[in-house]
Amino acid sequence: MLQNIKHPVLRSLFITLLASLSMMFVLPAHAEEAAHEGESAQILQAFNKQHRETEHAKSITDNDKQRIMFLLGVVLITLVMITGGLGIAMGVYGKQVFVAHMVFAALSMTLAVVHAIVGLVWFYPF
Repeated sequence: MLQNIKHPVLRSLFITLLASLSMMFVLPAHAEEAAHEGESAQILQAFNKQHRETEHAKSITDNDKQRIMFLLGVVLITLVMITGGLGIAMGVYGKQVFVAHMVFAALSMTLAVVHAIVGLVWFYPF
């Protein structure tokens, strides 16, 4: 397009106009970005504060953790006793309760693993 303009004055005027337009699009974006840096920091600080408050609201107290572990333990002991009772009924009295015995054994093992993992995650540092 620049080759089509024959007069040198028009060519220099076109180059000047093109340069000033490009500067007009670049400079305001940079100035606007510098003005928003302080605002971005404030938004980030507000977000971090809100995140900390939400995490604190979601946290479980040690008393609640101990209560949950106790209830898991009670259910676990009950399942182990049922499993043992079914095993004794099957071995001593010849009852056909093998499937129920295996189901309760699987539930006992699953709850034992859950109880151990939760205990380590919540109370490992003591």
